[in-house]
Amino acid sequence: GDDLHKVLKEFEASLPIGVEVGQISDQPEIVKHSITEFVEALGEALLIVLIVSFISIGWRAGFVVAATIPLVLAATFAVMYAMGIDLQRISLGALIIALGLLVDDAMIAVEMMERKLEEGSPKLEAAGFAYTSTSFPMLTGTLITAAGFIPVGFAASTAGEYVSSMFWVVGLSLILSWIAAVYFTPWLGSMLLKERKYAGGGHHDIYDTRFYRGLWNVIGWAVRHRIIVLILTFAAFGAAIYGMKYVPKSFFPASTRLEILVDLWLPEGTSIKETEAQAKSVEQRVLADPDQTLAATFVGEGAPRFYLPLDQQLRNPNFAQLLIVAKDILARDRLMEKIRGWLAADYPAIRFKVDRLFNGPPVGWPVQMRVSGPDREQVRQIADKVHEAYRTDPRISSIHDDWLEPVPTLRLVVDQDRARALGVSSQRIRQTLQAAMSGFPVGTFREGEQTIAVVLREKSEARSLLSAVESTYVATDTGANVPISQVAKVVTELESGIEWRRNRLSSITVRGVIPPGIEPNDVTLQMVQTLAPLKEALPIGYLIEPQGGVEESATSQNSIAAKAPLMILIMMVLLMIQLQHFGKAMLVFMTAPLGMIGAVAALLLTNSAFGFVAILGVIALAGIIMRNSIILIDQIDQDHAAGHSPWEATVGSAVRRFRPIMLTAAAAVLALVPISWSAFWGPMAYAMMGGITAATVLTLICLPAAYALFFRVKIPAPGERGMPKAVPAHANAAIEPEPLAEIPIEAIAGVVPMRRPLLVSTPDGDALRNAAE
Repeated sequence: GDDLHKVLKEFEASLPIGVEVGQISDQPEIVKHSITEFVEALGEALLIVLIVSFISIGWRAGFVVAATIPLVLAATFAVMYAMGIDLQRISLGALIIALGLLVDDAMIAVEMMERKLEEGSPKLEAAGFAYTSTSFPMLTGTLITAAGFIPVGFAASTAGEYVSSMFWVVGLSLILSWIAAVYFTPWLGSMLLKERKYAGGGHHDIYDTRFYRGLWNVIGWAVRHRIIVLILTFAAFGAAIYGMKYVPKSFFPASTRLEILVDLWLPEGTSIKETEAQAKSVEQRVLADPDQTLAATFVGEGAPRFYLPLDQQLRNPNFAQLLIVAKDILARDRLMEKIRGWLAADYPAIRFKVDRLFNGPPVGWPVQMRVSGPDREQVRQIADKVHEAYRTDPRISSIHDDWLEPVPTLRLVVDQDRARALGVSSQRIRQTLQAAMSGFPVGTFREGEQTIAVVLREKSEARSLLSAVESTYVATDTGANVPISQVAKVVTELESGIEWRRNRLSSITVRGVIPPGIEPNDVTLQMVQTLAPLKEALPIGYLIEPQGGVEESATSQNSIAAKAPLMILIMMVLLMIQLQHFGKAMLVFMTAPLGMIGAVAALLLTNSAFGFVAILGVIALAGIIMRNSIILIDQIDQDHAAGHSPWEATVGSAVRRFRPIMLTAAAAVLALVPISWSAFWGPMAYAMMGGITAATVLTLICLPAAYALFFRVKIPAPGERGMPKAVPAHANAAIEPEPLAEIPIEAIAGVVPMRRPLLVSTPDGDALRNAAE
């Protein structure tokens, strides 16, 4: 862009006086703006993650996590460069999404070290324990999270191609973050974290606090009432699925660029001079408005493809397009409203569409229904009924179809009886008229490197069908010449100026526009329901199908669904390798849909549309949720191996994994805040934020309940329901107990007056508790 500006200045100096060069679009400037926005959002997300780390696990541990971030980002950029992945809208957003996830492994490792240090373990032992106890479960969780993006990376559709780099960027950053977490983080933590010394050199129980005892009681209640908890969870999931019908639907969100496209269609058959005059009139009104900075008009065709998702138009003499650049976003919206008002009030003969640019594949008009079938007349009649259905919806305006208005045409009708009597064939009439009107090449002329054809034809005033029929003679078989008017005549007819075919069938698309603030997909889906009776009554071979955003969205979703079996297969294989138990793998897999509960609630609260971008967020939730579930199930297994009872292992594992799970969830959610204000990434950010929040809470409560139900964990006796006095930090810790030191009894005990104890004995446990109370 900078080089081009230099050349342009030199070129402008050589132009004649009065000739100016104006720049319509500046893509380098837009790229700079996008990069600046990304850097700001990345900085905000980084700051949020650091604050979460410093507040939750202390400044030393927070610094260890903070040091991991630039290391992983630098490695990610290096691999992106090697793979040829550019910095563009999708890859930049993927980096911000990955930022909230890539600190998860580092946080889990640091939190494990901190927990062992708080218990009194040496630093080297704590670092080794963090590596040996979490590396493999974290790897499985990392790979499952990356596998959640497989449908995005390999979707065979236009939209899939648009967002495929998200899979590679997120997957690369997550794998690199795991490598940093299991090798770099323990090493750095061993240098920065501080050992704790406790009296007597023993281990300290960090869970013997009021908060963790309350958490134990909450999870214990959920496990005891496992049926109720699971029923409530399924009810919430069913409510989320039902609430999905009230979430606005869209394909891709609108762009935040400042350009406005004004499409003008005059009646079919209008001369290009009239089209130019009407376009100039609209242009003058736009140039007088203070909200615009530039307006360019294209007559007979649309703007060149200066923007990848631009909906380009065919060349047509009755079409014109205005490209307008507004001062800012608010000015763009005001200007669009004003232009719509001008065109509706003062230009009744013009069919128009005023819209901003959109992201994703171009879809054209907001509301489109396609009618197709073998017979064009029947298709036209059905399309007219669709027109009538459109008019019943007050939100739809500028209703028309892509066959446009019929245009008058001239058709030559040959009197075959008279032609045969005179010895004139239809082919000879055609050749004669073609020579008179289009010309007959009689030779070539070479001028330099160009070859110019020499064509013999009638004068310009005689080169129309009417004049040619009257003045042109055709040869007969006998060698005589007769006027073509003796054997043929010209009749006037009306026919479609444009006819579209799809799959070799005549197809008419009925189109319309809707007011701003209304999602096109919602209106289209409601129109599908309105047209259901008409569709059921169609003859065999005729179809009425939604077109535009609904069709493209369905195509994109189908391309994602086609790769979902591969994603599920890879996730199940990873789960079986990690857990080595089909039932446990299914338990983890069943937690994946829990994200829908929070995702739907967040989309409803923010009134965000559920489109292709939001779908990506919901798909990614599955891997993120299962990652936490894997670590929780692995903790239960390790507690079992250490000799804890099934009840203590089930409840205690959720208590011990509470802090790392909540920390990673908080980092992932808060890191999405900077992009939640983005028009493009907002729906995805809200869906992921709501889904991660709800799923994290439900995983800590519902997964232990489901585990207890599936493996028939028995409820302990009433006296054993409380939190044990000492809960090991990690059941799989291979730490030899230190020898007891001999210390004076006065250092740990005192003498206080007490009443004489009362002994109560009864075989009934409940009666015993009541008596004791």
